Amino acid sequence: VFQFVGTAECQFINGTEKVRLVERHFYNRLQHLMYDSDVGHYVGFTPFGEKQARYRNSDPVIMEDRRAAVDAFCRHNYEVITP
Repeated sequence: VFQFVGTAECQFINGTEKVRLVERHFYNRLQHLMYDSDVGHYVGFTPFGEKQARYRNSDPVIMEDRRAAVDAFCRHNYEVITP
């Protein structure tokens, strides 16, 4: 049985002044790909993850979507996410 899990996490520092988005992709419990908005690009941790990172980092549409997600996903949902 193969399992894929993707997570997205918003980290808020000082309200919405400093917001960080961390997206992680796991395959069979092994993290193979990660996007960190502080780093600004995808990082691969396995051969497959490195290939996916190169592909996603070279696509301007994907990268613009990830950069915009900090505002569209995290800041937009701040009041829903925080207690």
